[in-house]
Formats: sequence, structure tokens, C-alpha cells
Amino acid sequence: MTPTSVKLHKKAGCLELAYSDGSSFTLSGEFLRVHSPSAEVRGHGPGEEVLQQGKKDVKVSALEAAGHYALLIHFDDEHNTGIYSWSYLRELCDQQAEYWQEYLRKLNEAGLSRDPEEQALKFFDPS
Repeated sequence: MTPTSVKLHKKAGCLELAYSDGSSFTLSGEFLRVHSPSAEVRGHGPGEEVLQQGKKDVKVSALEAAGHYALLIHFDDEHNTGIYSWSYLRELCDQQAEYWQEYLRKLNEAGLSRDPEEQALKFFDPS
């Protein structure tokens, strides 16, 4: 589960992970930010999750090793409290398409937007 290579592409603000099985994945800053394992995003228990909105332009700004088991990812929106274990990063890589679609679905249902400059309103039919 530990990658053989971790690259931060600063200009794009994304993370590239390569593995010994020959697979390679690129995860955007926005994707990593909205799936942060921090309490700010996940809450302290089931049902306490906080849906992240307006993170479309967020980029990874720096990386720190957290022992030999994880990364601490710093984002340009000043979020830096989630510790991404190697196994969680691989899960994000393997499930990226599904997790992204689920995130977009939740945003849509909540009437929220990825764009920090946009506010969406959802109207309900009272009938």
C-alpha cells in the first residue's frame, strides 16, 4: 500500500502517487481536500460529517511525512489537520471515480456548489 513515489505538482496543486504494481494516480487538491480524514470534515462520529463546498480551486501546497505510515497534506486554504495514511491514499486512488460522483451527488442534493464564488438555491415543490 505504500507508494514507491509521491510527487507534488505545485503549479497544478495535485499529488501524483506511483505504486510497485505499475499503477499511477493523480489526485487533485480539491479531491483530497473534500475527502480529508480530519475531524473538521469527518466529524467525531457517524452523522457528524461536514460536506465541503466551494473547494474547486483548492490546491495542495506542501507535504510532510507523518512517520512511515502517512502524509500530512497542507492545502492553500490553510487546512492541514488531516493525516492521510498510505492505505487511505490508496483507497482514494482506487475509488476516485466513485467517491467523486458521490461527492457531486451530495453537493447537488444539498444545493451547494464546488465554486467558492457561486451560491446555489434549491427550491422545493410544496405540493
